[in-house]
Parts: sequence; C-alpha cells; structure tokens
Amino acid sequence: MSTQIDAYAAVREKLSPGANIYGENSEDFGRAALRWSQYKSPNFIVVVEVATEGDVIETIKYANANQIPFLAYSGGHGAIAGLDNVQKGIQISLVKLDSVEISETGTTATFGGGVLSKRAIDALWKAGKQTVTGSCEVTSLLGPGLGGGYGLLQGKYGLISDQFVSARIVLADGTVKNVSSESNDPDLWWALQGAGHNFGIVMSVTMKIYDVPKDDIWSFESYVYPQDKVEGLYERINTLWPDGSQPSSVINTSVLMHNPGIDAEKPILAFIVVQNGCQPVESIYTKPFRDLGSILTQSGSGAYTDIPGWMELDEKSPVTMKLGLSGIRFPVNVQNYNLQAQREVYELFAKETSEIPELRNSFIMCKGYPVHGVKSVPSESTAFAHRDDNILIAPVITYDNKDNDPELDAKANEFGEKLRRIIFAASGQKELHAYVNYASGGETRENLYGFEPWRLQKLEALKKKYDQEGKFNYYASVL
Repeated sequence: MSTQIDAYAAVREKLSPGANIYGENSEDFGRAALRWSQYKSPNFIVVVEVATEGDVIETIKYANANQIPFLAYSGGHGAIAGLDNVQKGIQISLVKLDSVEISETGTTATFGGGVLSKRAIDALWKAGKQTVTGSCEVTSLLGPGLGGGYGLLQGKYGLISDQFVSARIVLADGTVKNVSSESNDPDLWWALQGAGHNFGIVMSVTMKIYDVPKDDIWSFESYVYPQDKVEGLYERINTLWPDGSQPSSVINTSVLMHNPGIDAEKPILAFIVVQNGCQPVESIYTKPFRDLGSILTQSGSGAYTDIPGWMELDEKSPVTMKLGLSGIRFPVNVQNYNLQAQREVYELFAKETSEIPELRNSFIMCKGYPVHGVKSVPSESTAFAHRDDNILIAPVITYDNKDNDPELDAKANEFGEKLRRIIFAASGQKELHAYVNYASGGETRENLYGFEPWRLQKLEALKKKYDQEGKFNYYASVL
C-alpha cells in the first residue's frame, strides 16, 4: 500500500492539470487498466492517464528513478506472454492523446499516440479522406501499426506502417526524438515500422492519407456453411485467388466458430467477400460460394466505414469488447489453403471445444486481405519481415479464467499450438512466419521478425543503443 501511495503522490505533482492518476484501490482503476485479454496480463499499482508529452516524460523519469516497470496502453488489445513480467508497475495510458490533425495539403494527417481506429477513420471520413487501418474499430491505430499492421486498404497502399511519414517518440530515458526517413536516425525509423514497440512510446505519427473516391461504394456478400463444406470453401478460395492474386479491391475472410443459434453442436464456417467499387459484389466472386450451398446468405452495400460492422468487428461486437475473458492468438502465415489441413483443423476444433467446454468461445480467423500494396514495398526497407506471405490464419483461444487456473491456461495454449502446428506442417514452408500483433509469446524472434541474420543483428544493435536496460522488453522483445 505504501508503495502505491508514494508513487501516486510523487507522480501526481509532476503531471499537467489534464492528466488523471488512479491508484489500484481507486474507483476508476479497474476501468482504466482493463484489457481485452486477461491472459498473462500486467500488474499495476498506478495508472497514469497522460494528457501531454511532458506527462509521459515525467512518468518515465519517476519510474526509472524508482526502478518501477512501466507499460504504455492505447487500445488495450495487446495480449502476449511477457506482459505479466510487469509487476507492481505503472501503466502509462495514452487514451487522452487521440487527436487527428489533417495537413493543409490534405496529403498527410498527424495522429495522437492513443487514437483508436474508429476515431481515426471517422475523422478522416468527414474530410473525404482515408488511410490504411485495421478491421477492428476498437484497437488503437498505432499499436498494430508499430508491428506493421495489416489493414483493409493494404491492397492499394500497403501496411499501416507503410503510411508513416514521421513520428515523435519518447525513449526509455525520457528523451524525445523526431524520426523520419530523412532524420539522423534512419535505423530507428526502419525499426519503428514493424518492431516499434521495442523502442519507445510514440506520442504521435504523421501518416499518408488519400482522397475517398467520388461516389465510393463497398459491397459484401456473406455465407454460413456447415461442416461438410470445409474443403469446398477453401478449394474455391484457392481457385479464385491463387497465390495472393486477388485484386486490391477484394477482401475475403472466414471464421470457424460455434454459433448455437445455427448449430447447437457442431462448429460452423462464416465467410465474407467484400469488394470496393461495385454494387453488388461481382458474380465472379459470389457465384462459386452461392453454388456451394450455404445455410445463410446475406448481402449489402455501403461505405468504407461500414466494413467493421459487416465483419462483426465494430465497437458493438462482443469479440472486440473487454469482457474480462482470456484470449490467446496463434498466428501463422501461409501462401494458399491446404484442404486436408483445413479439415484436420475443423475436426480438432470440434473435438477439443466439445471435450473442454470452457474453450467453446474460441474461433479461428482466416484473413485473405489483398497483398499487392504490401508486396510493392521492398522487404529490406522496414523491420516488417513477412511481406511475401498471402494469408493470415490465427486460432484465437477464448475462455473465462477469472480464477487464474494455470491448468486451463495450459490447455488453451496446448490447443492453440496444436492447431497452428497442423496448419504450418501442411503449408510446405520451412519457416513459420507469425504476425507479431497476434503473437502468443511462444514464438521465436525469427518467427516474428524474420529469419535473415542481418535483421536480428540490426534489431539487437538498435535495442542496445536505444533501450539498453530493456524498459520496452515486455511485448515481443527483439532480444
């Protein structure tokens, strides 16, 4: 208790009037520290909701002087083993830093470090602009961006991080740097685009933005399939879009999950095709999936801002909410779907979620986002190493573990790893590539940051230069 009180008082006197500070016994502490996943979550004695850059600097300086670990928080969706190494720490919450400022030229915008995707999308949309954002409305913009950041418009423009023009970052010692491709720290700039969470707390980032086309329209068609359509679905996807060849205007995503309203016993497959520039989705992309024979088919049209709702990833969707559950993700990138593996995954998912009902809320995402824009950026130009991959598959093991049962955590991890091993073994790939923003914590550095020795050597050298004491080691450290 005394540690909490001392930290509370000492930090409070250094903060700006707009900042808030919550001790662990305060009324708002639980709300401010709540995360999307409780698995391996950090432990805090104080939450500081900063309002200025100076608040971040002073909080870091206090933490360093008193050997207290600290961790930045924006959307709160980071979930990885290692975060639990933060014990009796200080959470630096960036939620008040949610500004969006469009430049006079209309070609860039500067986003505060705590801005959420929905706020960024809506602010740009009002000005007739857009940029690459993730599909989930309630994650932060920069959290995923610092790990590369897959996004809905990546087929046209590349990753979220490929839009970065410059950034302002507070380093581990509380000093501030402005970095860009033209700054005197080109290697740090390189690292921010794919491994950025290892090097500091980003106060703001300036990104490229784009005009929303006149009369812009997006359309979707979605399907629900029973278990006997597994091979048929993924065979059709492979045939339509082999080797990542789908147009930049087309997105497809499938989810394996339980939906007792449709099937009380067996998992079902939900699949959606989204297309930009036409109404409805062109028949070349819908007829194969209609002919397969779905339980339920829906379609519609609207704006870019409607896509998260179609995908059930908007702020009203339970899967995006902070409900006190545990969620562990096991990402693996592939080039095409292996039909036998997809069947094995289905059968294992059905078996395990039946035998371990606590895991029944789990699901498996298969993201077929267009990759032309991602692959157009030279791989060596940023720290994001997996540009040549086409599809992201991610089992998401979801369960209620408010009692912190280690056996249930172990079962969840074993389940997720089994699923990932099936997918990877059938891929024919020698290297397992894993999306760092979905990492479980069981991956190697190579899985997350690339197998080329020069990449890891460069990241290690930068880590020693900018974070020698490992203040930012808690999320997928490059060391």
